Amino acid sequence: MNDDEFLDPAVFPPRRAERCDLYLISPQEVGGDFPDRLCASLEPGIATAFQLRVKDVAEHELARLAEPLQRVCADHDVAFIVNDSMALAKRLGADGLHLGQSDGNIREARALLGPDVQIGRTCHDSRHLAMEAGEEGADYVAFGAFYPTTTKPSHYRPAPVILSWWSSVFELPCVAIGGITPANAAPLVAAGADFLAVCQAVWGADDTAQAVAAFAGVLANSD
Repeated sequence: MNDDEFLDPAVFPPRRAERCDLYLISPQEVGGDFPDRLCASLEPGIATAFQLRVKDVAEHELARLAEPLQRVCADHDVAFIVNDSMALAKRLGADGLHLGQSDGNIREARALLGPDVQIGRTCHDSRHLAMEAGEEGADYVAFGAFYPTTTKPSHYRPAPVILSWWSSVFELPCVAIGGITPANAAPLVAAGADFLAVCQAVWGADDTAQAVAAFAGVLANSD
């Protein structure tokens, strides 16, 4: 089935999510003072999830780097999510695992990690991929990139209406990702995003707590 076979999302009015939260995605470099920067970013109490997304680092070394970050997240009651690696998520006892389209099977991950681990799937701009993820047992789906991004360059550019369509039809949370800043986030919140995934907008700032707090206004409109 292709996307054109689904009902036209225009028939679903934009729905503001009951609550939209911040989902932080790590930069590539998470050593040095990064645990302190993460701690500062969580102090405003706005972010509810943190994803460790570090590429091309051996599992043992990444596990070492992850330990203080996982402690910081636990201290702030923030979900600690591992990107890509089922093995690392299992090793760390992570709260969640995020899988790209080429990063493994959701059912395999569920069998390995158990029923309580939150599993998310990247779905780009595809309603078909999102529905497949739901059928396979994902706990959330992620759409994007909505805006140009240097974190993970992407030619996919979904319109916010995909969030309206998803949140009007399905109960699984949806995450908006890609180049999101306080200045451009409002349409995604209004369309029904349950989470805004951000990276550079926070870690590119000198004061991470202030950068996170800058999202408070747009997120408040989801209450």
